[in-house]
Amino acid sequence: MSDYRVLLYYKYVHIEDPEKFRDEHMKLCQDIGLKGRILVSEEGLNGTCSGTVEQTDRYMEAVRSDERFSDIYFKIDEADGHAFKKMHVRYRPEIVSLKLGEEDHDASKLTGQFLDPVEWREALEDENTIVLDARNDYEYDLGHFRGAIRPDIRSFRELPEWIRENKEKFMDKRIVTYCTGGIRCEKLTGWLMKEGFEDVGQLHGGIHHYGTDPQTQGEKWDGKMYVFDERISVDINKVDKKVIARDWFDGEPCERYVNCANPECNRQVIMSEENEHKYLRGCTHECRVHPRNRYVEEHQLSREEVAKRLEAIGESLPEKV
Repeated sequence: MSDYRVLLYYKYVHIEDPEKFRDEHMKLCQDIGLKGRILVSEEGLNGTCSGTVEQTDRYMEAVRSDERFSDIYFKIDEADGHAFKKMHVRYRPEIVSLKLGEEDHDASKLTGQFLDPVEWREALEDENTIVLDARNDYEYDLGHFRGAIRPDIRSFRELPEWIRENKEKFMDKRIVTYCTGGIRCEKLTGWLMKEGFEDVGQLHGGIHHYGTDPQTQGEKWDGKMYVFDERISVDINKVDKKVIARDWFDGEPCERYVNCANPECNRQVIMSEENEHKYLRGCTHECRVHPRNRYVEEHQLSREEVAKRLEAIGESLPEKV
């Protein structure tokens, strides 16, 4: 047993004064000693935080003591230490950003059918069921369910437009969707029903819950699951794990994510440690020669050293203006 744990949780429920709730919740977390990121909105609570077993137990007890969150489901991971550097509790118009505007709905009242892990595994095996990944592209690239559709989007908020553009491809099919912990799907499936989709389901508790289920043990999941903390990724499949992610530069199997060193790009890129050094952690030539390349700054490389690295890969520094 580890001394630390990471909690992942959310609840769609009306919060009358979310900014007051935010301030009180921040004090609670600070008093307990947690670290993490929590979002508060009129539509509910969405958080992930880390702390010792004792601290996380105290936090879960405190949250559930509020009748609005008495049945909130906490997904728990053991950890070697804190997964965050600081504690943030912030107000947002939405606890998950779908930006539906006037088309928004109350996810606590309208959402798709919840599928437990065994039901989800059965859905994966049904050739008449469309399995839709509701996450960002870089999350899918690191790991996903076998046969799942990868929408051509960069972020979750782009998904409704993509679905409308491709509606005719699966309008008459059963459609099931999944995400990390369930929060995105709970909002998305309600929108799908408003759009006219009749048979809509979602993985209850998300990928995380599926990976901890003793019956499924993460079966039919390939790669790793991306997480939004310092761990970056976690294993899901305990049956027949496969590496599916590929290095940005050479296409070799790799599950190591880094941010592009160009602060104006900051794209998340899968690359080996060897290629990070070789390509100065830049995803393109423009990023490698950017005047504020963070890799160059971190390693205090001189202009001559950068030029030598670039020459080795057939590139060169632009002439000084």
